[in-house]
Amino acid sequence: MDGGGRNVGPVGAEGPHGGQGQGLLGPAAGTVASVRAALAARLRRFTPPGRRSRLALPIERRVPRHLGTAAVSVSFAALALAGFVGSGAYDRFVAEHGRPLDIMARLAGFGVERVTISGIARLYEREVLQAAGIDGHSSVVFLDVAEARERLLAVPLIASASVRKVYPNEIVITQVEREPAALWQRNGEIAVIAADGTVIDQMRDDRYAALPLVVGDDANLKLKDYLALIEAAGTLAERVKAGTYVSGRRWTLKLDGVDIRLPETGATEALARLVKLERDNRILEKDIIAVDLRMPDRVVVRLTEEAAAARAEAQKKPKAKGTST
Repeated sequence: MDGGGRNVGPVGAEGPHGGQGQGLLGPAAGTVASVRAALAARLRRFTPPGRRSRLALPIERRVPRHLGTAAVSVSFAALALAGFVGSGAYDRFVAEHGRPLDIMARLAGFGVERVTISGIARLYEREVLQAAGIDGHSSVVFLDVAEARERLLAVPLIASASVRKVYPNEIVITQVEREPAALWQRNGEIAVIAADGTVIDQMRDDRYAALPLVVGDDANLKLKDYLALIEAAGTLAERVKAGTYVSGRRWTLKLDGVDIRLPETGATEALARLVKLERDNRILEKDIIAVDLRMPDRVVVRLTEEAAAARAEAQKKPKAKGTST
Protein backbone atom coordinates (compact mmCIF):
# COMPACT_ATOMS: atom_id res chain seq x y z
CA MET A 1 0.00 0.00 0.00
CA ASP A 2 1.20 3.54 -0.69
CA GLY A 3 0.53 6.51 1.52
CA GLY A 4 -3.00 6.88 0.15
CA GLY A 5 -4.03 3.35 0.97
CA ARG A 6 -3.79 2.17 -2.66
CA ASN A 7 -2.36 -1.17 -3.75
CA VAL A 8 0.62 -0.42 -6.01
CA GLY A 9 1.64 -3.98 -6.58
CA PRO A 10 0.91 -5.96 -9.71
CA VAL A 11 -2.52 -7.42 -10.24
CA GLY A 12 -2.46 -10.98 -8.94
CA ALA A 13 0.79 -10.55 -6.93
CA GLU A 14 1.11 -12.17 -3.56
CA GLY A 15 -0.22 -10.28 -0.56
CA PRO A 16 1.69 -9.24 2.52
CA HIS A 17 1.02 -12.58 4.12
CA GLY A 18 2.33 -14.54 1.18
CA GLY A 19 -1.13 -15.28 -0.22
CA GLN A 20 -2.51 -14.42 -3.64
CA GLY A 21 -3.74 -10.72 -3.64
CA GLN A 22 -7.28 -9.84 -4.65
CA GLY A 23 -6.01 -7.26 -7.16
CA LEU A 24 -8.24 -4.78 -8.95
CA LEU A 25 -11.12 -7.13 -9.78
CA GLY A 26 -11.35 -8.99 -6.50
CA PRO A 27 -11.31 -12.69 -5.79
CA ALA A 28 -13.52 -13.62 -8.74
CA ALA A 29 -11.30 -11.92 -11.32
CA GLY A 30 -10.77 -15.07 -13.21
CA THR A 31 -14.41 -15.63 -14.07
CA VAL A 32 -16.40 -14.03 -16.94
CA ALA A 33 -19.24 -13.16 -14.61
CA SER A 34 -16.99 -11.19 -12.31
CA VAL A 35 -15.59 -9.21 -15.25
CA ARG A 36 -19.09 -8.34 -16.44
CA ALA A 37 -20.11 -7.29 -12.96
CA ALA A 38 -17.09 -5.04 -12.61
CA LEU A 39 -17.75 -3.38 -15.99
CA ALA A 40 -21.41 -2.84 -15.09
CA ALA A 41 -20.36 -1.25 -11.79
CA ARG A 42 -18.02 1.14 -13.60
CA LEU A 43 -20.74 2.02 -16.12
CA ARG A 44 -23.12 2.87 -13.32
CA ARG A 45 -20.55 5.24 -11.83
CA PHE A 46 -20.49 7.41 -15.00
CA THR A 47 -24.19 7.21 -16.00
CA PRO A 48 -26.76 9.58 -14.40
CA PRO A 49 -29.38 7.83 -12.30
CA GLY A 50 -32.29 8.79 -14.57
CA ARG A 51 -30.40 7.60 -17.64
CA ARG A 52 -29.53 4.29 -15.95
CA SER A 53 -33.16 3.64 -15.12
CA ARG A 54 -34.36 4.38 -18.69
CA LEU A 55 -31.67 2.28 -20.32
CA ALA A 56 -32.59 -0.55 -18.04
CA LEU A 57 -36.15 -0.58 -19.47
CA PRO A 58 -36.99 -2.90 -22.40
CA ILE A 59 -37.18 -1.14 -25.77
CA GLU A 60 -40.91 -1.78 -26.10
CA ARG A 61 -41.42 0.25 -22.88
CA ARG A 62 -39.07 3.09 -23.92
CA VAL A 63 -40.87 3.78 -27.25
CA PRO A 64 -44.39 5.33 -27.06
CA ARG A 65 -47.19 3.00 -27.98
CA HIS A 66 -48.49 3.11 -31.60
CA LEU A 67 -45.53 5.30 -32.68
CA GLY A 68 -44.65 2.91 -35.48
CA THR A 69 -48.23 2.81 -36.74
CA ALA A 70 -48.41 6.60 -36.73
CA ALA A 71 -45.08 6.89 -38.57
CA VAL A 72 -46.23 4.48 -41.28
CA SER A 73 -49.54 6.31 -41.64
CA VAL A 74 -47.79 9.68 -41.99
CA SER A 75 -45.44 8.24 -44.61
CA PHE A 76 -48.32 6.84 -46.67
CA ALA A 77 -50.21 10.14 -46.36
CA ALA A 78 -47.15 12.10 -47.55
CA LEU A 79 -46.72 9.77 -50.52
CA ALA A 80 -50.42 10.08 -51.40
CA LEU A 81 -50.26 13.89 -51.17
CA ALA A 82 -47.14 14.00 -53.34
CA GLY A 83 -48.86 11.84 -55.95
CA PHE A 84 -51.99 13.98 -55.80
CA VAL A 85 -49.99 17.16 -56.41
CA GLY A 86 -47.61 15.65 -58.95
CA SER A 87 -50.40 14.21 -61.09
CA GLY A 88 -52.01 17.64 -61.59
CA ALA A 89 -55.14 16.63 -59.70
CA TYR A 90 -54.50 19.31 -57.08
CA ASP A 91 -54.25 22.04 -59.72
CA ARG A 92 -57.51 20.87 -61.27
CA PHE A 93 -59.16 20.84 -57.86
CA VAL A 94 -57.99 24.41 -57.15
CA ALA A 95 -59.17 25.57 -60.58
CA GLU A 96 -62.64 24.12 -59.96
CA HIS A 97 -63.13 24.87 -56.27
CA GLY A 98 -60.37 27.25 -55.12
CA ARG A 99 -57.60 26.82 -52.59
CA PRO A 100 -58.44 24.82 -49.46
CA LEU A 101 -57.95 27.88 -47.23
CA ASP A 102 -60.29 29.92 -49.42
CA ILE A 103 -62.87 27.13 -49.30
CA MET A 104 -62.83 27.16 -45.51
CA ALA A 105 -63.06 30.98 -45.45
CA ARG A 106 -66.05 30.94 -47.81
CA LEU A 107 -67.78 28.36 -45.63
CA ALA A 108 -67.19 30.70 -42.69
CA GLY A 109 -68.92 33.56 -44.54
CA PHE A 110 -65.88 35.45 -45.90
CA GLY A 111 -66.21 34.77 -49.62
CA VAL A 112 -65.82 37.62 -52.12
CA GLU A 113 -69.37 38.58 -53.03
CA ARG A 114 -68.79 42.11 -54.38
CA VAL A 115 -65.88 43.88 -56.08
CA THR A 116 -66.07 47.67 -56.50
CA ILE A 117 -63.78 49.02 -59.26
CA SER A 118 -63.23 52.73 -59.87
CA GLY A 119 -61.13 54.36 -62.57
CA ILE A 120 -62.14 52.10 -65.46
CA ALA A 121 -61.95 53.90 -68.81
CA ARG A 122 -61.00 51.41 -71.50
CA LEU A 123 -60.46 48.14 -69.68
CA TYR A 124 -63.40 45.84 -69.03
CA GLU A 125 -64.30 44.76 -65.49
CA ARG A 126 -63.57 41.14 -66.31
CA GLU A 127 -60.08 42.14 -67.48
CA VAL A 128 -59.38 43.94 -64.20
CA LEU A 129 -60.63 41.00 -62.12
CA GLN A 130 -58.60 38.52 -64.14
CA ALA A 131 -55.49 40.68 -63.83
CA ALA A 132 -55.95 40.96 -60.04
CA GLY A 133 -56.52 37.21 -59.69
CA ILE A 134 -59.97 37.58 -58.14
CA ASP A 135 -62.84 35.22 -58.99
CA GLY A 136 -65.77 33.42 -57.38
CA HIS A 137 -63.38 31.07 -55.55
CA SER A 138 -61.52 33.87 -53.75
CA SER A 139 -62.00 34.82 -50.11
CA VAL A 140 -61.56 38.17 -48.39
CA VAL A 141 -59.49 36.67 -45.56
CA PHE A 142 -56.79 35.04 -47.67
CA LEU A 143 -56.62 37.52 -50.56
CA ASP A 144 -53.11 39.00 -50.74
CA VAL A 145 -53.83 42.66 -51.57
CA ALA A 146 -50.14 43.45 -52.20
CA GLU A 147 -49.90 40.64 -54.74
CA ALA A 148 -53.18 41.71 -56.39
CA ARG A 149 -51.85 45.27 -56.73
CA GLU A 150 -48.59 44.07 -58.30
CA ARG A 151 -50.57 41.98 -60.77
CA LEU A 152 -52.65 45.02 -61.74
CA LEU A 153 -49.57 47.19 -62.23
CA ALA A 154 -48.20 44.56 -64.62
CA VAL A 155 -51.00 45.54 -67.04
CA PRO A 156 -49.44 48.19 -69.35
CA LEU A 157 -52.64 50.22 -69.54
CA ILE A 158 -52.82 50.65 -65.73
CA ALA A 159 -50.62 53.44 -64.38
CA SER A 160 -51.46 53.05 -60.67
CA ALA A 161 -53.72 50.86 -58.53
CA SER A 162 -54.74 50.13 -54.95
CA VAL A 163 -56.58 47.13 -53.48
CA ARG A 164 -58.24 46.96 -50.07
CA LYS A 165 -60.54 44.62 -48.16
CA VAL A 166 -63.91 45.54 -46.72
CA TYR A 167 -65.03 42.77 -44.38
CA PRO A 168 -66.81 40.51 -44.60
CA ASN A 169 -67.44 40.16 -48.34
CA GLU A 170 -66.13 43.11 -50.43
CA ILE A 171 -62.95 44.07 -52.30
CA VAL A 172 -62.38 47.67 -53.46
CA ILE A 173 -60.04 48.37 -56.41
CA THR A 174 -59.04 51.91 -57.38
CA GLN A 175 -57.00 52.36 -60.55
CA VAL A 176 -55.77 55.03 -62.96
CA GLU A 177 -55.38 54.09 -66.61
CA ARG A 178 -52.81 55.48 -69.01
CA GLU A 179 -54.27 57.57 -71.82
CA PRO A 180 -53.92 55.97 -75.27
CA ALA A 181 -52.85 58.50 -77.90
CA ALA A 182 -52.42 56.50 -81.12
CA LEU A 183 -51.98 53.13 -82.78
CA TRP A 184 -48.58 51.97 -83.98
CA GLN A 185 -48.23 49.37 -86.72
CA ARG A 186 -44.95 47.57 -87.23
CA ASN A 187 -44.19 44.19 -88.81
CA GLY A 188 -47.88 43.59 -89.31
CA GLU A 189 -48.77 44.04 -85.63
CA ILE A 190 -50.70 46.96 -84.14
CA ALA A 191 -50.06 48.28 -80.63
CA VAL A 192 -51.68 51.04 -78.58
CA ILE A 193 -49.21 53.74 -77.54
CA ALA A 194 -49.26 56.68 -75.14
CA ALA A 195 -48.32 60.23 -76.11
CA ASP A 196 -44.64 59.56 -75.38
CA GLY A 197 -44.66 56.52 -77.66
CA THR A 198 -44.74 53.91 -74.89
CA VAL A 199 -46.61 50.73 -75.82
CA ILE A 200 -49.43 50.28 -73.32
CA ASP A 201 -51.64 47.64 -74.91
CA GLN A 202 -52.22 45.51 -77.98
CA MET A 203 -54.93 46.10 -80.55
CA ARG A 204 -57.34 43.30 -79.63
CA ASP A 205 -60.71 44.75 -80.63
CA ASP A 206 -62.28 47.89 -82.09
CA ARG A 207 -62.29 49.98 -78.89
CA TYR A 208 -59.19 51.88 -80.15
CA ALA A 209 -60.18 52.04 -83.81
CA ALA A 210 -60.71 55.82 -83.76
CA LEU A 211 -57.14 56.60 -82.65
CA PRO A 212 -54.58 57.98 -85.15
CA LEU A 213 -52.43 55.35 -86.85
CA VAL A 214 -48.68 55.60 -87.43
CA VAL A 215 -46.70 53.01 -89.36
CA GLY A 216 -43.04 52.09 -89.49
CA ASP A 217 -39.92 51.80 -87.34
CA ASP A 218 -39.62 54.56 -84.72
CA ALA A 219 -42.95 56.05 -85.84
CA ASN A 220 -44.12 55.79 -82.21
CA LEU A 221 -41.26 58.05 -81.10
CA LYS A 222 -42.29 60.68 -83.67
CA LEU A 223 -45.95 60.71 -82.70
CA LYS A 224 -45.82 64.36 -81.58
CA ASP A 225 -44.58 65.43 -85.04
CA TYR A 226 -47.28 63.39 -86.75
CA LEU A 227 -50.05 64.90 -84.64
CA ALA A 228 -48.71 68.37 -85.50
CA LEU A 229 -49.00 67.49 -89.21
CA ILE A 230 -52.60 66.38 -88.72
CA GLU A 231 -53.38 69.71 -87.11
CA ALA A 232 -51.67 71.57 -89.96
CA ALA A 233 -53.74 69.67 -92.53
CA GLY A 234 -56.75 71.86 -91.71
CA THR A 235 -59.83 70.72 -93.63
CA LEU A 236 -57.99 67.64 -94.87
CA ALA A 237 -57.26 66.36 -91.34
CA GLU A 238 -60.38 64.20 -91.14
CA ARG A 239 -59.42 62.49 -94.40
CA VAL A 240 -56.00 61.38 -93.12
CA LYS A 241 -56.15 57.66 -92.35
CA ALA A 242 -52.53 56.98 -91.37
CA GLY A 243 -49.00 58.28 -91.47
CA THR A 244 -45.98 56.22 -92.53
CA TYR A 245 -42.57 57.23 -91.20
CA VAL A 246 -40.23 56.58 -94.13
CA SER A 247 -36.56 55.70 -93.58
CA GLY A 248 -36.52 57.53 -90.27
CA ARG A 249 -36.61 60.89 -92.11
CA ARG A 250 -39.98 61.98 -93.41
CA TRP A 251 -43.73 61.25 -93.46
CA THR A 252 -46.12 59.97 -96.11
CA LEU A 253 -49.79 60.57 -95.31
CA LYS A 254 -52.55 58.23 -96.47
CA LEU A 255 -55.65 60.12 -97.64
CA ASP A 256 -58.54 58.06 -99.03
CA GLY A 257 -56.25 55.94 -101.20
CA VAL A 258 -53.94 58.84 -102.15
CA ASP A 259 -50.39 59.03 -100.78
CA ILE A 260 -49.16 62.51 -99.81
CA ARG A 261 -45.35 62.45 -99.80
CA LEU A 262 -43.98 65.16 -97.55
CA PRO A 263 -40.40 66.53 -97.41
CA GLU A 264 -37.99 66.07 -94.47
CA THR A 265 -38.13 69.78 -93.67
CA GLY A 266 -40.96 72.20 -94.23
CA ALA A 267 -43.64 69.51 -94.05
CA THR A 268 -46.26 71.85 -92.59
CA GLU A 269 -45.65 74.39 -95.38
CA ALA A 270 -46.01 71.63 -97.97
CA LEU A 271 -49.33 70.63 -96.43
CA ALA A 272 -50.49 74.27 -96.65
CA ARG A 273 -49.78 74.15 -100.41
CA LEU A 274 -51.83 70.97 -100.72
CA VAL A 275 -54.76 72.51 -98.86
CA LYS A 276 -54.71 75.47 -101.29
CA LEU A 277 -54.50 73.16 -104.34
CA GLU A 278 -57.44 71.15 -103.11
CA ARG A 279 -59.48 74.27 -102.43
CA ASP A 280 -58.71 75.83 -105.83
CA ASN A 281 -58.37 72.83 -108.16
CA ARG A 282 -59.84 69.83 -106.37
CA ILE A 283 -56.61 67.98 -107.05
CA LEU A 284 -57.47 65.08 -104.78
CA GLU A 285 -60.65 64.44 -106.79
CA LYS A 286 -58.62 63.56 -109.87
CA ASP A 287 -57.61 60.02 -110.89
CA ILE A 288 -54.37 60.06 -108.93
CA ILE A 289 -52.75 57.74 -106.42
CA ALA A 290 -49.94 59.98 -105.13
CA VAL A 291 -49.02 63.63 -104.66
CA ASP A 292 -45.32 64.38 -104.22
CA LEU A 293 -44.64 67.61 -102.32
CA ARG A 294 -40.96 67.01 -101.63
CA MET A 295 -39.83 69.70 -104.09
CA PRO A 296 -40.67 73.23 -102.91
CA ASP A 297 -41.24 74.70 -106.40
CA ARG A 298 -43.51 72.07 -107.95
CA VAL A 299 -46.11 69.40 -107.30
CA VAL A 300 -45.74 65.97 -108.90
CA VAL A 301 -48.77 63.71 -109.17
CA ARG A 302 -48.97 60.06 -110.08
CA LEU A 303 -52.02 58.91 -112.02
CA THR A 304 -53.87 55.68 -111.57
CA GLU A 305 -53.15 52.99 -114.17
CA GLU A 306 -56.43 53.65 -115.95
CA ALA A 307 -55.87 57.41 -116.01
CA ALA A 308 -52.27 56.97 -117.17
CA ALA A 309 -53.37 54.65 -119.99
CA ALA A 310 -56.13 57.02 -121.06
CA ARG A 311 -53.71 59.95 -121.05
CA ALA A 312 -51.18 58.00 -123.10
CA GLU A 313 -53.86 57.07 -125.60
CA ALA A 314 -55.04 60.66 -125.83
CA GLN A 315 -51.49 61.81 -126.58
CA LYS A 316 -51.14 59.28 -129.44
CA LYS A 317 -54.30 60.31 -131.33
CA PRO A 318 -53.14 63.74 -132.61
CA LYS A 319 -49.85 62.26 -133.81
CA ALA A 320 -51.61 59.48 -135.69
CA LYS A 321 -53.93 62.00 -137.38
CA GLY A 322 -51.03 64.21 -138.46
CA THR A 323 -49.16 61.27 -139.96
CA SER A 324 -52.05 60.19 -142.19
CA THR A 325 -52.48 63.61 -143.81
